[in-house]
Amino acid sequence: MRLKTWNILAALFLSAASVSAQWDVQFSDYTTLKSYYNPAVSGTDGLLNVAGTFSAQMVGYKGAPISMFVAADCPIYFLTPRHGAGLSFMTDKIGMFSTTKIGLQYAFNFKLGRRTRLAVGVQGAMLSESINPSDVELIDENDPAFPSSTVSGNKFDLGAGLYFYHPKYFLGVSSQHLMAPTISLGEKNEVSIARVYYLMGGCNIKIKNTLFSLAPSFLVQTDMKSWREDLQCKFCMDYDGKVIYAGFGYSPTISATFLIGGSFHGIRLGYSYQLYTSGIGAKNGTHEVVLNYQVDLDLFKKGRNAHKSVRWL
Repeated sequence: MRLKTWNILAALFLSAASVSAQWDVQFSDYTTLKSYYNPAVSGTDGLLNVAGTFSAQMVGYKGAPISMFVAADCPIYFLTPRHGAGLSFMTDKIGMFSTTKIGLQYAFNFKLGRRTRLAVGVQGAMLSESINPSDVELIDENDPAFPSSTVSGNKFDLGAGLYFYHPKYFLGVSSQHLMAPTISLGEKNEVSIARVYYLMGGCNIKIKNTLFSLAPSFLVQTDMKSWREDLQCKFCMDYDGKVIYAGFGYSPTISATFLIGGSFHGIRLGYSYQLYTSGIGAKNGTHEVVLNYQVDLDLFKKGRNAHKSVRWL
């Protein structure tokens, strides 16, 4: 990749990173990936949840960001009161920069009512960052700002959150990178990661006497220097346990997102396209595919009542 092209891409990346609260990836279908933002989600709804996503951002640019996230969480029934645990893996690559995050989550659930819970969660994570300059053609090969070979570094980090859950609505507040770590990459380079704060909420609204429902949601994120707000609504049809949906999301001054998907027997597949409304334009947007599986692990529960989980938002 030639230096001019890299400069353009780097400027776009830094602009997007500033808007989306620095280091973290901005996923379009955020309600399916709530544990990425808030560790208190783990096991709260009483289900085993396995979710994965692949996101190709700013398509059409060489070295554009490519991200993958996989997570699993579940309740731990042999402990009382209910506890939850989760494990996650994230990788992100943009140009010569590569990022990896492995996280372990724990949540403690307080029962507020028959189907209402308040959870407190923490996450310990190992962050890895590396720079591989082999694909970059520099005008000055001795430029001290760029390493001559691959350099990498690691740092431990913490996250925490609160999560209020009911099958028909949810609200969560959380923070990632509480330690504000700085990762050293060789002798001359380092990456400083700012604390990021999230507020997420949503609900399911059944349209009376129909098969249809609405699932509005929002996500606000900030590093206290810049802000991003996402508003989203999915229109769902539920017939005999089979769900299909279409949705639209909007982030002021940044993007519009179109979503479509469905679920069958606990398996959900979704696709979204995020179209940037400023900067790089409509055709160089973000493609994202999400796969989610859910199953009830409490095989000995009496009087089990089926209900729609807000994770289907």
